[in-house]
Amino acid sequence: MNTAVNVNVVHESEAQRQHARVRLPAKIRFSGKNREVVEQTVMDISAGGFSYGAVNSNVRVGDFHKGKMLFVIDNITLAIDVEFQVRSVDFDANRIGCQFSNLRPREISTLRHLITAHLSGELVSVGELLTTLQRENFTKARKQKLGSGMSAFARLRAVTFSIALFVVGLLAFGFLFKSIYSLYFVTHAQSALVQVPGMQVTMPREGTVQSLIGADGLVKKGAPIATFSASMLEMLKGHLDDKDLSPSNVANLFNKQMKGTLTSPCDCVLAKQYVADGQYASKGDVIFDLVSREAKAQVEARFPYSKFNEIKPGARVNFQVAGLDDVRGGKVISSSLNDTGNLSSDIRVVIQPDEPLENALGGRPVEVSSDNGPSFGWLMDKAMAAGL
Repeated sequence: MNTAVNVNVVHESEAQRQHARVRLPAKIRFSGKNREVVEQTVMDISAGGFSYGAVNSNVRVGDFHKGKMLFVIDNITLAIDVEFQVRSVDFDANRIGCQFSNLRPREISTLRHLITAHLSGELVSVGELLTTLQRENFTKARKQKLGSGMSAFARLRAVTFSIALFVVGLLAFGFLFKSIYSLYFVTHAQSALVQVPGMQVTMPREGTVQSLIGADGLVKKGAPIATFSASMLEMLKGHLDDKDLSPSNVANLFNKQMKGTLTSPCDCVLAKQYVADGQYASKGDVIFDLVSREAKAQVEARFPYSKFNEIKPGARVNFQVAGLDDVRGGKVISSSLNDTGNLSSDIRVVIQPDEPLENALGGRPVEVSSDNGPSFGWLMDKAMAAGL
């Protein structure tokens, strides 16, 4: 038995025509000026082209023409606008072959319907043709697989663009997640500052002040820190009778000066001097802010009253001092309504930093926040409580 394969055998689908060509009654009418032939009978036609008699010797292969393909259906002339190119010229066989160009879907559907009906021997009516034109006769083109037919540069560009979109989406998601987390789980202080415990030295009498504190700002307890000068009239105010208030006596008392000395109440460091040397100050005016050398700077913050359970003593907070880049931690050591004890809409909180703050930072504003969101330890505690 001979089982050799004949490589010369060709399947009929490989040799058949792409479009069926039929002798369908039709005419081609050329459009344009100076045409010798106005209409010409079509010899045969298919969905891809047509042929007509070679009566015009000026026709050349490659010429483009426009015209109308005319069909008679139910005594009604159907005209289809067509563009075509001359592909073959055979004057001996009296035949010119043309190929359609730029046919629209509606024209293609009409031609295919007329050709199919002619091959099957059916009569074509106007109503049937209108029904054919109304329905969708074409399907969408298949989507190409990603990367098929693309060059290496195009693939690289597509991958880069996809990665960029992914990164932008990831950043947007992270920003949104952070905003939602901060809104629901983070409590921010309304205001806060670095507070250094200290003492204020006030003016005992009206007069001028002269500081005695050195450039280093260090003073010992009981050491003189300033001198003040006041007029004798000021000292004796409230102790003079009417007979002592004569003009000459008042002028004499005003010209007499009495000097005094202010001493330090502790081993302190000068934090701030409010009255310059030689400047006049009234009784009770604050002259110096002194900070004990053993005092430690703390953070004082004010939170909304509704958050009292989240910033109770022992709670952990994070804070950042203005002018410093690092974020530090601390613990709430006390909370109260205010200094006077009256009802208030906010809570005063004192925070002890984990790391000591410099006393020179006293008075600087601080950003304080308390994170009450779920953490890994919180999740572990919940899991252990549930017996997992």
